[in-house]
Amino acid sequence: MAFTSTLSLYSHPQVRLRHQRLQSLALTAAGVAQFAPLPALSGRRTRSQRVRFGSVVVRASSSVEGTRARATGSRRVYRQSQANAPLSSAPVKQIANFVAPFAAFFALTLLTVIWKLVEKLLVPNPKQLKSSTVESQPPSQGLKWSFAAGTNLLSQLGAKIERQSKQKLNEFARELRSFPSIDMSGRNFGDEGLFFLAESLAFNQTAEEVSFAANGITAAGLRAFDGVLQSNITLKTLDLSGNLVGDEGAKCLCDILVNNSSIEKLQLNSADLGDEGAKAIAEMLKKNSCLRVLELNNNMIEYSGFSSLAGALLENNSIRNIHLNGNYGGALGANALAKALESNKSLRELHLHGNSIGDEGIRSLMTGLSSHKGKLTLLDIGNNSLTAKLQSALADARDHVLEMTEKEINIFL
Repeated sequence: MAFTSTLSLYSHPQVRLRHQRLQSLALTAAGVAQFAPLPALSGRRTRSQRVRFGSVVVRASSSVEGTRARATGSRRVYRQSQANAPLSSAPVKQIANFVAPFAAFFALTLLTVIWKLVEKLLVPNPKQLKSSTVESQPPSQGLKWSFAAGTNLLSQLGAKIERQSKQKLNEFARELRSFPSIDMSGRNFGDEGLFFLAESLAFNQTAEEVSFAANGITAAGLRAFDGVLQSNITLKTLDLSGNLVGDEGAKCLCDILVNNSSIEKLQLNSADLGDEGAKAIAEMLKKNSCLRVLELNNNMIEYSGFSSLAGALLENNSIRNIHLNGNYGGALGANALAKALESNKSLRELHLHGNSIGDEGIRSLMTGLSSHKGKLTLLDIGNNSLTAKLQSALADARDHVLEMTEKEINIFL
């Protein structure tokens, strides 16, 4: 229920202050300016008009209707705030939904990169770990062998491969005991594999020809024949070509073959032999009376080695064929062999292909053939830089040999 104040603003100044306080309360409660400015009064306002103005304001602010309007305004402000709240949070949710997958992917990628870096820094390289393990691990007592070419087994490999490799070597050993001719070239079983297989040759009465060519055998591996070849009386051919045994290996093998009484053909082609190896073989030939064929092709034997072999021919009466192709004998080496031909009666074939002998060396050989008292049937002197002037000399030598031995000699140029 409204009431009207007729007090003068001048006599009661607190009315003006209350009027202003009510205005601020109305604006705060409603949140939106519902207060309409009053119509402007003329410049000449009477005192009663000013009192009425203040009364109107006080009545509007103090009435019950004003209280209801204030409550309605508050509800309207709350509803508007509730309606505007989702609109204000919707863009944030959209941005979050868009950015979240990329942020997760970036975080996962960053973690992966960090993990790889930590793994490289902290986890040792498998190859380095393997090499360090091999160096630090003591040599194994057993034998571990591969069953394929080029895969010698080391002590740290698995037990499964070890069983398979030993099984394969056992099969090789059975072959050595079962067949007269066995070709085991290119198996790459190495030195220790040869130690395993050499036992099958001891007192073997079946194998006559065995090839261990190109198996990665070194000078240390040839010691496996010690005590084996001395007791074997059946083996006729032993091929160790393609194994880089070197001069030390030749010395070791010759010490064993000195007392061998069965091997007739020894092949040491491409075995990295030099003059020292040839000297060891020459000393063996002076004492061995069983060897018939000696192949030393494609090695590094020079004049000194040729001279040693020529000296052995002066004492040996059992050797038949000597193959020295692809070495470095030269004219001096041919001259040394020519002197040996004058006295040796057992030699049948001499192969000197590709030794850079030249015309001088060929003339020395022809002179030796003219005085040869044996039955040489083949002389291979091809690829030795011969000139056309030697054609007539070779023809004369061939005719002379035919007259002396009643058998034509084959000279290969």
